[in-house]
Amino acid sequence: MRRLWRGYIEASLMLKITIALALGVLAGLIFGEDIAILSPFGDLLLRLLQFLIVPLILFTLIVGVNQTKLGDLGRMGGKVFIYYIVSSAFAITVGIAVASMFNPGTGMTLDTNEEFEVPEDPGTISVLLSIVPKNIITAFSEPNLLGIIFTALAFGIAISALRSSEANKKLGETVYNLVDGLNEATLTIMKAVIQYVPIGIFAIIAEVVGNQGADTLAELGSMVGVLYVALIVQLLFYVLIMAVFKVNIKDFFRHGRTPMITAFVTQSSSGTLPLTLNAASELNLRKSLYGFSLPLGATANMDGAAIRIAVSAVFAANVVGDPLSFAEILQVVLIGTLASVGTAGVPGAGIIMIATVFAQLGLPMEAVGLLTAIDVLVGMGCTALNVTGDLAGTSIINKTEKSQETERAS
Repeated sequence: MRRLWRGYIEASLMLKITIALALGVLAGLIFGEDIAILSPFGDLLLRLLQFLIVPLILFTLIVGVNQTKLGDLGRMGGKVFIYYIVSSAFAITVGIAVASMFNPGTGMTLDTNEEFEVPEDPGTISVLLSIVPKNIITAFSEPNLLGIIFTALAFGIAISALRSSEANKKLGETVYNLVDGLNEATLTIMKAVIQYVPIGIFAIIAEVVGNQGADTLAELGSMVGVLYVALIVQLLFYVLIMAVFKVNIKDFFRHGRTPMITAFVTQSSSGTLPLTLNAASELNLRKSLYGFSLPLGATANMDGAAIRIAVSAVFAANVVGDPLSFAEILQVVLIGTLASVGTAGVPGAGIIMIATVFAQLGLPMEAVGLLTAIDVLVGMGCTALNVTGDLAGTSIINKTEKSQETERAS
């Protein structure tokens, strides 16, 4: 038994995840809904990852801030913001272009008697105000990722100021060393949790396949197929941009594939965040950069969701027999980009974003209900792309920072 356990620990993580995926699909197809008995193992993975979110963001970002000049931090933050806006706009454009090429939904009919309740949109202002939490404990317990980032930045800057002060330098160093130690302890726990990832993935994918069944692919299959084509196009865009900035593509996917696959299975960008942060560390990216760019991206940068908005809009317009005009396409790009940021981090965010765009274009809300039939299949691919986009953007920005260091040195 000990030898078997040692063999499992020493085996490649990617090999273990690949086997877990294959066995999970097979088990789901064989046992169907009865496979739900394994759901506690999947829930445990999600709980372990969520358990690590707060300490990882808090300690990583505080340590990162103290290893970087404040001017450099502000410059990197500007780059992250610009990248996320441009990337989201491009993703929606890709979604519209691919969907317009294949026209999913043409020939389908819509049941107008079906009612669908759309979750309330909290609004962009409310989301922005939530960056500053009323209560730190509440921000950590929810968790409010934007609030945690703000807290970490505030305390990170304060500790940096203490360390720079002649009067409080010793105190500042003591606090920093404590946080640095807690950060290392968190990373040690992370290494242990990673060993459980394949087991959790097996349980989750088995339950998804068991509940959905093979027939789900046939229902609204054109919509699913077109969306995944658009996701692949966006992925190729990341590869192209990374190649331009001379990011090592092989290393990127070697270290990034674990959070990508986990995001695909769990459908949670925030839940996968510990693995994404670990991948950034293995890629030797700046801690001060990925400490806030990845948590921020998990909340505000959703390229997969942006593509989902675009394809869904074209799909709904085709279902009602009224294809989008050029002016309406421009509206989708503008509103979809803002919606993908403004409703981020809210339960049911994907539905809210789609409903917001549909309301603006006058598309029937019944179509939103129709799209929930494939929510799981769509959510898997979109979440995986969300995580990929966050990590790709961080890798690209990290390269630009290294270039500036080289220029200064010369």
